[in-house]
Amino acid sequence: MPHFLVHYTYSPSTADGRDRVRAEHRDWLREQIAQDRVVTAGPYPDDSGATIVAQGTDEADVRDLFADDPFVRDELVEAISVQEWKPVLGALA
Repeated sequence: MPHFLVHYTYSPSTADGRDRVRAEHRDWLREQIAQDRVVTAGPYPDDSGATIVAQGTDEADVRDLFADDPFVRDELVEAISVQEWKPVLGALA
């Protein structure tokens, strides 16, 4: 299954909401990891966003998956970009 880089951009105005929903968001990510839909995920140290490596059949499939993320559902992500990614070296190649 192809890999995709999912980039979340956060706004400082949603920080409190993200703090409130973070446990649910991480539980959702763990569930996606268990189902082999998410490979790895993590925020940027400056709290400006996050990158998630996901797997899906195509961009629409990945966007549909991430619509269920509590952060997205509760409108706590300012922008989302999804880019197919082709690892050629390393653990994911």
